[in-house]
Amino acid sequence: MEKIVVTGAGGFIGHHFVKYLKAKGYWIRGVDIKEPEYEDTQADEFKLLDLRRWENCLEAAKGADHVYNLAANMGGIGFIETHKAEIVHDNTLINIHMLDAARERGVQKYLYTSSACVYPGYMQNDANVTPLKEEDAYPADAEDGYGWEKLYAERSCRHYYEDHGLNTYVVRFHNIFGPLGSYDGGREKSPAAICRKVALAKDEDTIEVWGDGEQTRSYCFVDDCIEGIHRLMQSDFHEPLNLGQDRMLTINELVDIVANIAGKKIGKDYDLTKPQGVRGRNSDNDKLRKVLGWEPGISLEDGLDKTYGWICEKLAEEGRI
Repeated sequence: MEKIVVTGAGGFIGHHFVKYLKAKGYWIRGVDIKEPEYEDTQADEFKLLDLRRWENCLEAAKGADHVYNLAANMGGIGFIETHKAEIVHDNTLINIHMLDAARERGVQKYLYTSSACVYPGYMQNDANVTPLKEEDAYPADAEDGYGWEKLYAERSCRHYYEDHGLNTYVVRFHNIFGPLGSYDGGREKSPAAICRKVALAKDEDTIEVWGDGEQTRSYCFVDDCIEGIHRLMQSDFHEPLNLGQDRMLTINELVDIVANIAGKKIGKDYDLTKPQGVRGRNSDNDKLRKVLGWEPGISLEDGLDKTYGWICEKLAEEGRI
């Protein structure tokens, strides 16, 4: 049986991925600086390790056949815009140490989770953005801080593949959301933040929206995300690959969908002083369909319905609704 290491297994996507792999019969070692917040892990072994330290990365990768490196210091736009030095420092150490530990430990396959934040800002100035193809990452103008460290890590994976023969895989996530992730406190992303705000609001209340609400994004439900990264690891494709939905909508439309799920009429109070990120971003999935013969299929409405229901449960447990 293949031995799998999932770093970031205490986080949102990593925890979901451990459950997915266990259902497929793999032996799993989960590694993180913290345990999962909302459920117990299903990993066969879970190690609390700070992967900014080289010796801990060597321990994490020991005996592994495949490594999925999901560990990262990150959050929503409000967090990544205000913690750039911390993010660049922590993630650069994690990524280069884990890559080198995988090589030293004789790991067969290594997957790195990158981000759509690597794409150039000059291509995302219009809300009606042209979907971003993988090759659009160059000439580079990545998102300051988080995007640049992701792009550097992508290049590192390429060089370890070419120079050391380590089979590396790189996936670029486009706004992954779902239950069991941050929904308050500053690290949450827009779908979770909007679900929380709508859940706390009464019918015909107004919620705060960052920016004018006309900025555009696409969103991918976490179950599709974990299916996609597992499929990529079974392929022989070693270039970066988009993983997301290619349905683009405005933040205003996202609010309206969540309000409809909640059965509430919700107004919008726009705060133009808050971080907004790029004006428009959408995934081009042509290469994804070609490489994997597959693409995400869970609708935004279905994913938001599950996410909103879970966040409501958590807020009720906290006595907030």
